[in-house]
Amino acid sequence: MRYMLLIYGDEKAWAALPPEQQEQLGSEQFKRYDEYSQWLRDKGLYLAGDPLHGTPQATTVRVREGATATTDGPFAETKEQLGGYYLIEAENLDQAIEAAARCPGAENGSMEVRPVMGM
Repeated sequence: MRYMLLIYGDEKAWAALPPEQQEQLGSEQFKRYDEYSQWLRDKGLYLAGDPLHGTPQATTVRVREGATATTDGPFAETKEQLGGYYLIEAENLDQAIEAAARCPGAENGSMEVRPVMGM
């Protein structure tokens, strides 16, 4: 079964860090995500995955009574924002949860594991 592993983190906490700390931590995180992606590949779980630009680059789209309306940013104010995803093929939910728990994003943010509906 396919599962989306949705990675949530606190953009405001990241933005509050000094630039030199962002650079150092960003480099470390990139390496850890690269290793995690390779682990998923080695296990035969990996289908796709990418980071997302921050919410300032997001646009929310709604259609009401046939009219399209757009607003900048996400719809809801939340403590954590969606920052990236992995699409995996796992045998069951337990295996998907194991994969999510190994993601670096689980250590200081949260991971949402959601089955993908086959259409």
